[in-house]
Amino acid sequence: MKSLDSRLGFLSALPLSVVLVASFLAPLVVVALFSIMPPKVFSLANTPDFSAYSVFFAQGYYKSLLWSLGMAFASTLILLVLCWPLAYGMAKVFGRFTLVLTIAVVMSLFVSENIRLFGWVLTLMKGGLIEGHVRAWTGIGFDSPLYGVPIIVFGLVYVYLPFMLFPLAQGISMVPDDTRQAAYDLGATRWQVLWQIEVPLAAPGIVVGSLLSFVLAAGALAESKILGGQAVIAIADDIETAFTFGQNWPLGSSLSMILIVIIGGLALFGVSRVDLDAIMGRKR
Repeated sequence: MKSLDSRLGFLSALPLSVVLVASFLAPLVVVALFSIMPPKVFSLANTPDFSAYSVFFAQGYYKSLLWSLGMAFASTLILLVLCWPLAYGMAKVFGRFTLVLTIAVVMSLFVSENIRLFGWVLTLMKGGLIEGHVRAWTGIGFDSPLYGVPIIVFGLVYVYLPFMLFPLAQGISMVPDDTRQAAYDLGATRWQVLWQIEVPLAAPGIVVGSLLSFVLAAGALAESKILGGQAVIAIADDIETAFTFGQNWPLGSSLSMILIVIIGGLALFGVSRVDLDAIMGRKR
């Protein structure tokens, strides 16, 4: 009976699974094929040419990639530090208030990312909500923090906070209270409990949250355009320009493939070290 149920479940899920796999793989295959086409062609009926990849180094596109990866790494690290106390409270301290906090964080996702970022532009711009009121009350003005790398990293932290917070809270909830209490009874300090008990046992949540935040931040575009004013050109901006204004699909595809390979490799490396069954609460 159990074997029959498994077979029926597999057959029921097969059509949708085929559609999902095809819809995921088909764009990747098209992008991969275009990445080896000659410059500025719009058809795959051409002799393969890997010149688009050489342009990545020759014209300095690697700098945009390094900026994107660097800002993604910085924002992920900041998110981990900021979200740990809040996630710990949600998992172990707040009780029923955790639901209120969860709803508040999720509600922010109902508003478009661009609208939220433009809200920060109006708040932080010269003569905006903060600087304008301070100058009106005190007569003292100050330069806007917009249009620089720090504000881009701030935007990444602001936008992708939920993607670190919830996996981290799930990971911390997996740490048994009895284990922590036993460590305290044996004379362990708070820092020893943190580094030797909580962090190792919460590692799956840390890895998942870090991967989600890093992957999304590495491919982010709106933060560098809206908050950064293109003070730094992100790799996603170069990809968009190649596909649109540059009308160079092979170049855009090659830049996309380089980013996909790097991000995909990091994601596979991280996921291979995570016990997803434990995170989802499934018995093995």
